[in-house]
Amino acid sequence: MIGSYIKALIKYGVERGLIERADEVYCENALLEKLGESSADFSEPAAEAPLNVILEKLCDIAAEKGLIENSVTYRDLFDTALMGVLTPRPSEVQRRFFGILAEDKQKATDWYYKFSCDTNYIRTDRIAKILKWKYDGKYGALDITVNLSKPEKDPKAIAAAKNAPQSGYPKCQLCRESEGYAGRVDFPARQNHRVMPVKICGEDWFMQYSPYVYYNEHCIVFNSKHTPMKIDRSAFEKLLSFVGAFPHYFVGSNADLPIVGGSILSHEHFQGGHYEFPMERAPIEKELHFDGFDNVKAGIVAWPMSTVRLTSDDPESLCALGDKILTAWRGYTDEKAFIFAETDGEKHNTVTPIARRRGEKFELDLVLRNNITTAEHPLGVYHPHAELHHIKKENIGLIEVMGLAVLPARLDGELKAVGKKLLDGTDFDDELTSKHADWARGIKKEYGDSITPENVSDIVEKEVGKVFETVLEHAGVYKRTDEGRAAFMGFIETV
Repeated sequence: MIGSYIKALIKYGVERGLIERADEVYCENALLEKLGESSADFSEPAAEAPLNVILEKLCDIAAEKGLIENSVTYRDLFDTALMGVLTPRPSEVQRRFFGILAEDKQKATDWYYKFSCDTNYIRTDRIAKILKWKYDGKYGALDITVNLSKPEKDPKAIAAAKNAPQSGYPKCQLCRESEGYAGRVDFPARQNHRVMPVKICGEDWFMQYSPYVYYNEHCIVFNSKHTPMKIDRSAFEKLLSFVGAFPHYFVGSNADLPIVGGSILSHEHFQGGHYEFPMERAPIEKELHFDGFDNVKAGIVAWPMSTVRLTSDDPESLCALGDKILTAWRGYTDEKAFIFAETDGEKHNTVTPIARRRGEKFELDLVLRNNITTAEHPLGVYHPHAELHHIKKENIGLIEVMGLAVLPARLDGELKAVGKKLLDGTDFDDELTSKHADWARGIKKEYGDSITPENVSDIVEKEVGKVFETVLEHAGVYKRTDEGRAAFMGFIETV
C-alpha cells in the first residue's frame, strides 16, 4: 500500500497548490527515500482518505519497518518530514505572500493562514478537538476552551530527551533557525514551517502562525534576534507599527516578568490575529483626562483586570502617554492596596499591552500587572488563588487577560466524571473528581434535582465559566469595589 498512500499524498499536494504536476515524480522519489524504499507499485490508485489518515498510514508503515518508534513524538517528527517534501521553499512562499499583500493585506494573511494549514504545520485535525463554549457573565460573553490540540509527551520521548546531548540550536522555538529544522525528541520538527519577514519600526521581524491556534489566525510576531522580552515605550511603538501594517489584526504582548508573563520570556515576541476578544467589546466605565494629551481619549475599561484604554489617530501620542503610565506604574507603591513596586530588590510592576485599530484610530490597552507572592499565595497574589487551581493554575497571560480561557486537557475527562457523579449522586472521591469535590458539591447544592442528563453538561460548562470569571478578578490588581476603584484612581492621579 506504500505506493497508494504516496500517490494520495502527492495528489493532496497538487490539489492544495503546494507542488505542481511537474514535481510529482521528484516528490514520489523523495518520499520513497523517507520510507526507506527504493521502489513502489504506483499503478495502484491513490488512497481516498483525508490528510491526517494518509499520514497516519505512512507513519504505521515506518513504524512497522523499524524506521521510527511508534509513539506520538516520533510519529510527529516523521510525518512533518514527509510534509516537508511537499512544502515550497521559503523564497517561493514569500513571493506568493508579498504578491498578494501588494493587492490586499487581508487576502494575504488569509492565504498564508490557509497555506500553514495545508502544509499540516497547523494540525487542523487536532485543533478541531479543542472544546469551546461561551459563558455569559458579569463582563459579557467570555470564551472558554479546553485545549486538546497538544499531544501529551510519551515516556520514551521524555527519557530520550533527558539523555540526549544538550543543543543550543535553535536557541528557542521562536528563532528563525527553526524554519525547516528536522527537530529532535525535545524540539518539534519544522520542515513544513515557513515564516514571513515583516518590518516593525524599521527593524527585521518575522510573522508565523501558532501551530496550536487558540483563536482565529493566531499569529506570532517575533524579533529576528534572540533578545529578551521587554515592555517599554519601544514595545508600544512596535505593537502600533504592526497594526498599522496589518489593520485587520490585533497584536499584544505578554508581560515581561515571571508569573504574569508568558512561557517564553527569552525571545521578544508578540501574539496577534484576526479575532475579536471579549475585552475588546468591553466599554469604558470611567473617562480619564491626562494633561498634555488632549488628542487621546482615555478611560478605565469595565473589565475584571485593571485596564486603561487609550485611543487616538496619532500613534506617537499613544506611545508617549503609554510610556508615562508605564513609568509611573513601574515605581508605584500603595501599601494599603497591597501594591508594591518591589520587595527585596525584586521588581513587581509591569503591564500587558494590546494594540488594535478602530477604523482610522489606533487603540492601546494597558493592563496593570503585579507578580508579588506571599506565604498565603506562593504562586502570586494577583494570580488564580488556590481554590481555583482545580480548574486553572497556570499563568494568566495575554490570551486569558483578553477573556479567552485556555484550560488544561485534563479537564476533558475530569468534567465528564463530575457530570456523571452529579447525576448518579455518588461522592466526588475518586482520582478524576476529588480535586473538584468542594466545587462540585456546591453545584449539587445549588441545582439539586434540576440537574438532568440533558442539562448537566451545560451546567458544568456554566460553572467553569464562573470560575474563569473569578480567575480574572483574582488577577486584577484593583478590585471592582469602592475601595478598589478609589485606589485605582489614586494611581491615575500620580500619572
